[in-house]
Amino acid sequence: MLVVVVRLPWAGDLGMHAATIARLRHNLLHPGNPLVAVDTPSPYYSPWILLLGCVAEVTGWSVFDVLRLAALAGLGLLATGVWRYVRTLSAHRAAPALAALSLVLLWGTDLINWSGFLALNSLALTVSYPSVFALGLAFHFWAWLTRALRGPAGWGSWLGIGALWALILLCHQFTGVVATLGGIAVVLPDRPARELWPRLGAGAALGLLVLWLWPYYDFFALFSAGGDLEEVHRALYEHFLARYWLALLGVAALALRARRTRHDPLVIFFLLGALVCAAGWASGHYSWGRALPAALIPAQLAAALEVAEGGRRAVRIRWAAALAAALAVGAWSQAGVLGYVVGRAALPKELAERYTTPWTGYEWITPYVRYGQVVMARTGPDRVIPAYGAYTVAPGYPDFFLPDESRRQAAVERYFAPATPSGVRRDILRRYGVRWVLDRGRTAGEDGLRAVAHGPGGEVLYAVVR
Repeated sequence: MLVVVVRLPWAGDLGMHAATIARLRHNLLHPGNPLVAVDTPSPYYSPWILLLGCVAEVTGWSVFDVLRLAALAGLGLLATGVWRYVRTLSAHRAAPALAALSLVLLWGTDLINWSGFLALNSLALTVSYPSVFALGLAFHFWAWLTRALRGPAGWGSWLGIGALWALILLCHQFTGVVATLGGIAVVLPDRPARELWPRLGAGAALGLLVLWLWPYYDFFALFSAGGDLEEVHRALYEHFLARYWLALLGVAALALRARRTRHDPLVIFFLLGALVCAAGWASGHYSWGRALPAALIPAQLAAALEVAEGGRRAVRIRWAAALAAALAVGAWSQAGVLGYVVGRAALPKELAERYTTPWTGYEWITPYVRYGQVVMARTGPDRVIPAYGAYTVAPGYPDFFLPDESRRQAAVERYFAPATPSGVRRDILRRYGVRWVLDRGRTAGEDGLRAVAHGPGGEVLYAVVR
């Protein structure tokens, strides 16, 4: 993963995170919408991204170099967080290493790449995202909470736990839900003494206060988000068995833990996560599927811990053989991740088929398109272009806080529709202050456009002639 960070594959939501850092570097207090040229709040302006924006401003580094730094920090937090939390579950010295392998390999043979999901291929593509940073914090949160319940912890510790909980929720809301379910699973089996409840309540109250005071967006307004957000997440429930079947070994391990201990925290954690995901499927709130790591993480950890703590030696040996076989299948399924280190051309055909091709950047437009200028672009490029400082007409991602999002999307669709009259196209360009158009196959001079640069795949950058 350290080598992957050096050759960080740009894919998925990376354009969004690069854009938020660029906006904060340009204006730390009032960055505005990260994708379109309007002044609206955005849930992507998290404390972590704010810190990265400050780093970019102070050092003068490019947003992509800052994202490499973010990847290193997130990876370090994740590794140390897994180690600390697993140590609260087992004293066996092999447990953290087995847990780490299980977390990244016990998935399925059909790859899924999604922020907040720790499958090795997904982690390689999202290692610089706030979700990895937040998930690392979540493991530290569970470890700290477990230790606070088991031993003497003062008011300061409990207030710190509450602030950490809020920080996770602000940095990545879906991972915050996973962290919350894991925290509940830690508290329920311990049955805190009566004197701990005021401290626990004070920590929760401080966390809620931090969420309420965060100035860059209204956290509690996110509870009413829906629409496109639900449809985007429907994919989490597709090919379900093929994507997650290796984790069934962990489900079997959880059943054994439930037989040995009535109130096992990993069992409770799994049940809470499974309940939320099932409720999302039944109700059509597919975004609740983002809580799936709350079911997978405890199952994966249980599979690893059964080797270290599973009773008689003969039983543990048999369990180790089963885990080794599952890990081998998981490693082979995700071996395409090696392509991010050596390049796809160096991979055998079997592995190349498992390789997710990163997107090619748009550095070639930067000599012409200046910071803050608006580019008319189709779906796909509109997810990448803001990473270089420009805006697009419509956001490349669902934006709950953008009131005219649907009108902007309709305007882009109408502009690129072949039957749209030239006069209507020019009106759309004027309405949104468009300076550039990115497209393929247009004739020079058409609709007042002038070709200025040619990029990969036949793309052409056109200047709007006023």
